[in-house]
Amino acid sequence: MLAHWSRAQDRAPVACGTRGTATIASMLLPEVLRLARALLDQHGLGHWEVSLDSARRRAGRCDERSHKVSLSRHLMALYDPDQVRETVLHEIAHALVGARHGHDPVWVAQAQAIGASGQRLVPPQAPRLKGRWVGRCPAGHEVDRLRRPSVPLSCARCSPSFRLEHLLSWCCDGSPVSPAQIGAAYSHRLELARTTRA
Repeated sequence: MLAHWSRAQDRAPVACGTRGTATIASMLLPEVLRLARALLDQHGLGHWEVSLDSARRRAGRCDERSHKVSLSRHLMALYDPDQVRETVLHEIAHALVGARHGHDPVWVAQAQAIGASGQRLVPPQAPRLKGRWVGRCPAGHEVDRLRRPSVPLSCARCSPSFRLEHLLSWCCDGSPVSPAQIGAAYSHRLELARTTRA
């Protein structure tokens, strides 16, 4: 069932910036739903529902039990028509072969047969939402997260294992956050790491 949209709702807000480039050719959300509905119908899934959800990292989801494909409103608003089509076809392939196949060769063959790439993940250069939490190591490398870090982390680019000298310092929505502000459990684990090192 398509919802009624106002022009103000046609594009999802892009808070905290994006990684990658949102192209001028990105689709309006009602167009995304129309394309998804047409593709579901074309592949014999006319009885399936399609909707938008609030996911910020995953582009799509196939729920075999409720016969529903849901798409991230945030990411669909950033994707160009080819990326939207790839996402919808990816989920349709899941619907056609069933959840038990995951991303196995049966799923890959089905995805390719209906015109998808058969890739499990979107390409790294695809647009994505940047998380509210940004960690920066002393060397200047950055990582972002949607959720508050629960444990101290060090830079994976500087060292494959945890090292205090590569500890990430955190900002949330652009403002620096101390370990105590992150939380008591975080502060406690950081203190343990420091005393263990000494």
